[in-house]
Amino acid sequence: MKFFIDNIFIIAIVLLSGGALLWPVLTQRGKRASAQEVTLLINRSKATVVDVREATEFATGHLPDAKNIPLGELSKRIGELDKFKSKSVVLVCQSGARANSAAGVLAKAGFADVVNLDGGIAAWQKAGLPLAK
Repeated sequence: MKFFIDNIFIIAIVLLSGGALLWPVLTQRGKRASAQEVTLLINRSKATVVDVREATEFATGHLPDAKNIPLGELSKRIGELDKFKSKSVVLVCQSGARANSAAGVLAKAGFADVVNLDGGIAAWQKAGLPLAK
């Protein structure tokens, strides 16, 4: 017990840093899938791909047949995706962070199957998969 009292600040720092490391895992919304798994989803279940990057980023290269709805406009434009509520929707951004936020928006709107591309476009390119322009 004396150890805990003598080292309370060090223990607090350890707990806070551990919590900070776990926060992204605990707050992630939707499922995550690798580039290969997303490819299978698109090919087998005809999943809809929604790219939540800005239009300028989207123009530099995107997944084939992806719809561009920037994260800032997603709440207003969610009606464009209503016909896909019962199907798989794959969310894509540059690294995965914006897609995670978009998954929360779609989940609140009642989408059944929301999948985030783990690592975003960067992971897609690293896997050597094609981009459309």
